[in-house]
Amino acid sequence: MSREDPRYAGSRWDKLARWRRGEYDPTAGRLELREPDFAPRDELQKLRKYAAQTERDDRYELGLDTRLRGFRRVYLAAAGLLAVFLAALLLVTVSWLPQFGDYTAPEHNEVARRYIEQGLEETGAVNIVAGMILDYRAFDTFGESCVLFIAVCCVLMLLRVDKEEDPHSMAAEDMSDRYFEPHREVILQMAARVLVPVSLVLGIYVVLNGHISPGGGFSGGAIIGTGLVLYLTAFGFERTGRFMNETTVKLLTVSALTFYCFAKSYSFYTGANHLSSFITPGVPGAILSGGLIVYLNICVGVVVACTMYCFYVMFRKGGF
Repeated sequence: MSREDPRYAGSRWDKLARWRRGEYDPTAGRLELREPDFAPRDELQKLRKYAAQTERDDRYELGLDTRLRGFRRVYLAAAGLLAVFLAALLLVTVSWLPQFGDYTAPEHNEVARRYIEQGLEETGAVNIVAGMILDYRAFDTFGESCVLFIAVCCVLMLLRVDKEEDPHSMAAEDMSDRYFEPHREVILQMAARVLVPVSLVLGIYVVLNGHISPGGGFSGGAIIGTGLVLYLTAFGFERTGRFMNETTVKLLTVSALTFYCFAKSYSFYTGANHLSSFITPGVPGAILSGGLIVYLNICVGVVVACTMYCFYVMFRKGGF
């Protein structure tokens, strides 16, 4: 059958020729193959195998797309229900709050008086502020620490340079490494050798004594983070990366937040159910007093120090 024959268009030979040229679309319908006496057997076998494989791929993609559409519907419905539930819960909670400016409200009398009069006995912390934020309102402080962790994650996602996917950025980062690495910064390095140990020791002191003197995890962590930034500026990424790299920051931050969550959950659970607990306030004024406050201060200090260090590294270089 010649191509000029009107019967050629749409015939098996036409489809076979278009398939060999890459013009045949098997998704429009599976080709029913019959093997005439004059057809090349090997060509028809190839066409039959190709059509069968294409049909299987089309069925798989169709099923996958259907499942994805179903998952999107379920996800959107669940997100909508959760948003409505949280909105209703917040509105009900707000409706139970006292009126603005009501002097008989607990926040104007009972709460503040409880912190001042019974805070030392119940928390064991000489520093009333530390006892308030790490005992009475410990979950609020945990939320603030999680906010810092989320901020670090957002900065990592926005500013991190992926060396494997972007070779141009990798070359630019290598040039930045050579540019930012200090070269014969004698005065800066001599000052860092003196100030970095002082900063780290002072930060540790402020963290460990936060429950018996002014200070705590936030201020002490900021001091430690400043020492790490100064060391990095003076000695460069290569030397600092030996002990303070991406893996170390992740391990420290996640471990601190995990310990904080489980430790305070245990404390709140035993207290709310009037169960005996091995956590005691201790002797007020001693270094190991205040129950969990000293350990929670350490966790907060670790998170704050890692956050400051990560911000500086990401904004300066774009990666560890």
